[in-house]
Amino acid sequence: MAPSTIRIPTGIRALVLATMALAVARPAAAAVQVAVSPPTVNVGPGQEFDVTLSIVQAGSAFNGFVAVVGYDTTALTFVPAAILASQQGCLMTGGCSAACGNTFHRFTPAGDSLTITDHLLCDQIALTGPGAIYTLRFKAANVPQVTWIRLRRATFYNAGLFVTPVETADAVIGIGVTLGVPEGPPRPAGLRVRAEPNPARGRLALAIETDRAGELRADIHDVSGRLVRRLDAGWREAGAVRLPWDGSDLAGARVPPGVYLVTVRVSGRSAGARFAIVE
Repeated sequence: MAPSTIRIPTGIRALVLATMALAVARPAAAAVQVAVSPPTVNVGPGQEFDVTLSIVQAGSAFNGFVAVVGYDTTALTFVPAAILASQQGCLMTGGCSAACGNTFHRFTPAGDSLTITDHLLCDQIALTGPGAIYTLRFKAANVPQVTWIRLRRATFYNAGLFVTPVETADAVIGIGVTLGVPEGPPRPAGLRVRAEPNPARGRLALAIETDRAGELRADIHDVSGRLVRRLDAGWREAGAVRLPWDGSDLAGARVPPGVYLVTVRVSGRSAGARFAIVE
């Protein structure tokens, strides 16, 4: 019996070949490391305080990002700046970078999340960091407690293309409770993910490496940012984890051919990877 032939649409085939060529020609890209900083905040009940979304160290170049910050509304209240543009960090405004000072900036608070969209409108300018990309102010509740400010999602772009991998770190807030302050800068390294095979014909596995134990979750989005599937793996020990995906969406239907982005979160950090699904 003759072997079956896999038909790959021309557009997808071109994308896959281009991706394979880049993978052969270039070394692995440095991660964009973004953290809510400082990593530990001690604040009194009812007090206001600032946190910054910061690029921890120089990594892959980017010229825009979309970030979703989550927090517990029973513990923290977001305090908007009088001038919205002032929430942008110096990397984006040019205060500590070569940026031209013009940005496409959109900020959307909703419930327990804050969605930030910030892109440079500068010709042929990209950033690597380190430095601040955004600042947020919160007011603590009057009840002593420990809470978190989390980066639920962080997607970076350069000239309209995804920049991967991205690694994130959250911040813990002590309200009327003194927390230990870790030594040195936050280090979100230690979490990796890749899709196998890539490209895939529907089914694939996420090969994950983590140096921390914790609840493991993988979110798969399409190129428009729509959530396609969420995989909850439960509590996992540090080490290698292999998480299978059958290629179906939230409704159980097979996803169409195209490019997808997976974001894996473990113990307050996340890492992402891009892969293609073919027919």
